[in-house]
Formats: sequence, structure tokens, C-alpha cells
Amino acid sequence: MTNLLLGLNFEPQIESLGSDYWDVVDAARFPRTELRFRNNDLLRQLGIDPGAVKDHHLEQAYGCFEARTPLLALRYHGYQFGTYNPLLGDGRGFLYGQLRDRFGQLQDLGTKGSGTTPWSRGGDGRLTLKGGVREIIASEALHRLGVTTSRTLCLVETGEKLWRSDEPSPTRSSVMVRIARTHLRFGTCERLLHLRNAQGLERLLRHVVDVYYPLIAAAHPVQDGNAAGAIEAQLLAFYAELVERVARLAAEWMAAGFTHGVLNTDNMSLLGESFDYGPFAFLDQWEPGFTAAYFDQTGLYAYGRQPGICHNNLRLLQEPLAMLLPRQPLEQSLETFAPIYQSHYRACMQRRLGLPSSFDHNGNIEGGDDAVHKTLALLAAWPVGYGAFFAGLATQISTKGLPEEPEALLPVVLDGAEPARKAWLDWRDRWWTQQREAVSAEPDEAQAINARLQRWNLVKTPIRSVIEEFWQAIDQHDDWQPLQAWLKASCVD
Repeated sequence: MTNLLLGLNFEPQIESLGSDYWDVVDAARFPRTELRFRNNDLLRQLGIDPGAVKDHHLEQAYGCFEARTPLLALRYHGYQFGTYNPLLGDGRGFLYGQLRDRFGQLQDLGTKGSGTTPWSRGGDGRLTLKGGVREIIASEALHRLGVTTSRTLCLVETGEKLWRSDEPSPTRSSVMVRIARTHLRFGTCERLLHLRNAQGLERLLRHVVDVYYPLIAAAHPVQDGNAAGAIEAQLLAFYAELVERVARLAAEWMAAGFTHGVLNTDNMSLLGESFDYGPFAFLDQWEPGFTAAYFDQTGLYAYGRQPGICHNNLRLLQEPLAMLLPRQPLEQSLETFAPIYQSHYRACMQRRLGLPSSFDHNGNIEGGDDAVHKTLALLAAWPVGYGAFFAGLATQISTKGLPEEPEALLPVVLDGAEPARKAWLDWRDRWWTQQREAVSAEPDEAQAINARLQRWNLVKTPIRSVIEEFWQAIDQHDDWQPLQAWLKASCVD
């Protein structure tokens, strides 16, 4: 059977920018390849029939790297824990290729663990199998929870033994392939500022607008006689849109109870998409000071600080943009971050609670503050799992239906401590009243509330202990069934 993956119609979009943005690299040669995960949903998104793709086809394409050139390691810099680093770039992965999905959107295929590059900085360019498993879990859980995220196409085990200081070693190796809208980052722009390459930055940003922000490009066409003004208008509109997207992304992380762990500027996409999951973690209990990375000693990237860090990274992005644009309109756009974040956070929390959201003529959510505030107050006073709280509510409504009276709504997490009485009653009465008002106004809302609860919540949140359960089964018994069962329950084919 012909391997369809070796004949995909890739577009040389990044190559068209010129060689100042990337380096051509070779993939590593591995002792063996064994497919461990495939995402049929993403194959369909790329317009490929999963039934026509055998497991060994994925191994050939993304473990052996047959018939694919050029492979590109992208160049970028970044602020890492507040310190500027000009020695970054793709160090253990590369851009495999860019192609259109069945919706006409350009998608990147990016690898992780595929070998050394000029930017490996002495590293081996490899990815541990556990790291690949964790990336699958992060991306698929976030996708299920409504976060704008990259996703994992496949994971191939590669037969090498790796030594790591943060994992029991030797440990197994892998190559992971993700699909993301772009791998261009804030740090891509910061590198061009470091080089004082204003012309290169303009070329990059015009490419980003033309390819990924077509509505902005159409609203501000660049023509003879208006080129300078139109380009400035395009780029100002791009930054304003990026501020909105990043604000919404931060809200989605916070509602999901997700801590990225390393919100350096090189991990911030120019499209406002979440990607690159290293030391991430989902909240166990509600704790704003929770950190995901063991090396984050100061709590810089703690869960509760993520909106502020995203805001600060957008301000840092103004430094390279200021080579081309006036400061004042950039600052004016950044001022919209807080209200956009707050509105979208309320909407995300409302849907996790199963409650409807209404919006004013500006697209901002109306109401909902009271239910969200009481939810956070309850979780702060009740030592239960953050994700378990929402899952328990979803299960109770699914099995028992909407309660006729507030008293019929029982504590939604039955294991462990009893909820603080006042916090529970405040939340229970507010939630019951809001859902009752919604059903009274629209009888179909009874089914809609249950549907939202099932759609926007996970049966089991992949907190650290859950991930370790999956990994121990794989590591000790080569048993992938617990992970596969969780993925199936999370609506991944």
C-alpha cells in the first residue's frame, strides 16, 4: 500500500522568507521505530483517510524521516525566567513541513526529539518517551477543555537509552510530531531586534499577516502609493488581535486549571496558540501559587501569575515592534488585555459549570460573576480536586437530572473532607438559582446545561498522580491500556 504521508502537498511558506530565519538540518537515525500513539482525528483534519494509513507508514514518515527535505530548525531568541537568551533556536526538533488542512488553514508539522541541530547547545536532541507521553496528555486534555492548543499527531518510540537528571535513567526515547498553526514565536521577533534587523522583522510580520491574518491583510491592502501607511496599519491591527488572542488563551488556561510551567517568550506563539508542553501540570486543589516546574524556585510562572506573565510578554514584544511602529497605539492595544481576559474567563468558567452566557453588543459576557466568584470561594475553602469538582457536578446532573430544589444538590465530590458549610450553601444556592432562571426562560436549557457539563469537563483530570499511573504501567509493564482508555474517554480516536 502506498504511504500517503510521503506524498503530502507541503507548501514552502517558511522557506519563502529566506534562509535568515532557519537552518537546514538532518534527522537522527534511530535503532528502531515503534508507533505508540496516532491521532486519527488529526489525520482526518489533514484530509487523510485514517484507514489508508498503516502504523508503519507513520513510522516511515516520522521515525525514519523517509523522502522529506528540507527539514528546518527555526532561529529565535527569548526571555527565559526574565533573562534574555540569544542562544536559543530549535534544539531537539524541527519544522517537518507546512500544509493545508481540509478547512484551508495552513498547519505546521513540528517534531520533538528528532535529533541535534545548530541550536542544541550541547544537548542530545532527543525526547524521552515519558516526555512524549506527557505531551500527548497535555495537548489532548487542553483540546478537550476548549483551550486553543497544538495537538499531537503521533508518537514513535526510537529504541535509544537516554540519561536525564529529572527522570530515572536510563530511560526510553521517542519522537513526537505535533500539529500547530505556526512555530513562529515572540522570540522570533526578539532575535531580529537583537540583530537590529528591522527589514527582516518587517518581512516576517508581513508574512504572518498575509498567511495567518487574512482579514487584517484584506482590511489594509498594501498598494503603490499607500505602502508605508498600510503596512503600519496592518501591523498595528495584528498586535491588537494578538493581544486579544493571548488574553483569551490565558483565560482558557486558568479555567482549565492548567499551569504551563515555562512561559518564556520563546514559548509564546505569534498566533496566540498554546504549544510546547514540558513541565506542565494541572491543578490538584485550588492554589494560585501552584508551580509546575521544579526549577521555578521563585514561583515566577505559578498558576495564578499566568495572566500577568502573558501581559508582560506582550509588552516585551513591543520592543522589537517599536523598530517599525509607534509606541502609543501598541500600549493602547495592550490596555484591552484585562477586560478581554476577564470576559473570556467568565465565559469559560460558566460553560464548565454548565451555565449559559449572554453577551452585550460589544461581545462581552453579561452576568456570571457571582457564580464564578462563589465557585472560586468554595474551592478555596474546600480541599478537593479542582477538576474533580467539575467532574462531580457533571456526573450528578447526568445521573440525577437538574435538582428541583437547592437541597437536592448534594456535595459534588463525596470522597474526602466535607465542604465548608457557608461556602457550599452560597455556591449551591447561586448555581441552583442561575440554572433555574435559565430553564425558566428557555425550557431547552435543561438539556443544554447537562450537555455543556459533559462537553467541557473531563471525567478524570490528568493531575501529576494520574500521569504517573499511566507512566508506571508503560514503564514497568509496557501496558498502554490505561493511557488509551483515558484518551478514549477524552474523545480522542
